Amino acid sequence: MKEIKAIIKAYQEADKTTANLALATVVRVEGSSYRRTGARMLVMDNGVWVGGISGGCLEGDALKRSQLAIKNSRSTLITYDTTEDDPYQIGVGLGCNGVIDVLFTPLDIHDKNNPVEVLKDCVKANRETHVLVTITGLSGDWNVKAGEVIKYTGSSSLAVVGDASAEHQLQQAIIEQLSRGHSAPHYFELKNGRKLETFIEILPPEINMVLMGHQYDVYPLSRLIKEMGWRLTIVAELQKINPHIIAIADEVVSPANFPGMFIDAHTAIILMAHDYKTDKNNLPKTLATTAPYIGMLGPRVRSEKIWRELAAQGIVVTPRDMERIHAPLGLDIGAVTPEEIALSLIAEVKAALAGRNGTFLRLRKTAIHQRD
Repeated sequence: MKEIKAIIKAYQEADKTTANLALATVVRVEGSSYRRTGARMLVMDNGVWVGGISGGCLEGDALKRSQLAIKNSRSTLITYDTTEDDPYQIGVGLGCNGVIDVLFTPLDIHDKNNPVEVLKDCVKANRETHVLVTITGLSGDWNVKAGEVIKYTGSSSLAVVGDASAEHQLQQAIIEQLSRGHSAPHYFELKNGRKLETFIEILPPEINMVLMGHQYDVYPLSRLIKEMGWRLTIVAELQKINPHIIAIADEVVSPANFPGMFIDAHTAIILMAHDYKTDKNNLPKTLATTAPYIGMLGPRVRSEKIWRELAAQGIVVTPRDMERIHAPLGLDIGAVTPEEIALSLIAEVKAALAGRNGTFLRLRKTAIHQRD
């Protein structure tokens, strides 16, 4: 989401009277690649770009392809193959061992449904998971064209495709990807020989980090959260919070108003008041939410004492609650300083919400990223 917001910002700041723009989007990855599907790069005709589709190895060629798409006023799909030992192939020798499809789309700034405008609508929405259908290729006559992005809001939103059979198949593919929770390309071939190639993108909101505390270690953690492009909410009395933290937080909530906060499946709550009684009182409040991640700062014995005392008061922390609670929180990286502890914490939150265990990648026996 951070990259998308940067692209939108650059798009809005561009001089619409003179600038010509194109959007490069990774729509398929086969094998290994530095960036995954959904990676984007906004290119201006003066050679300036924002975002990226690789670790830097493809951007030079992507710049030329984008400028060509602008010149021809036509979207093009380019395949970069880094698996072949071909001296004429862009990316050869990089060791990525992957095949990457990138869609280059010229942007019509007067079209309120161009791909960046669609992304703007998604970002403006209130923490929804969006489904975007990008048309990557066509064979035969269609109502849509390559480069178009359809914001899926139900089966009726697919009517722009103009073919009942294709719309039905596309609907089923969207349901499949939503159940899997990740993006993927899909190809459809109709009985009349026409073909439709798409990229179905599942676009969740950014992670929302809710920090319940105001002590000095909140500041380095807050800075790292914003560097990640995540949403930052501080739960504390306003007069107790460092002004530097207030300046970068998306929202500051009084503890009394915490029960009314919007908490979703992309929210992590951290108890870090550094006050035993406060953290003990806050834990039941966090367990009453749907947050999938609840972290408790401090040693294990401290947390276990809190659980025992709550149980004595009739507030039992159930096994199901324990699946959400991370105490002590953070990955074991030998963190000592507040900045290192923040890194450890952020890494565990990301791993937990991604369904990973945070171990060394060299110990992983399967591919790093899920492959279709």
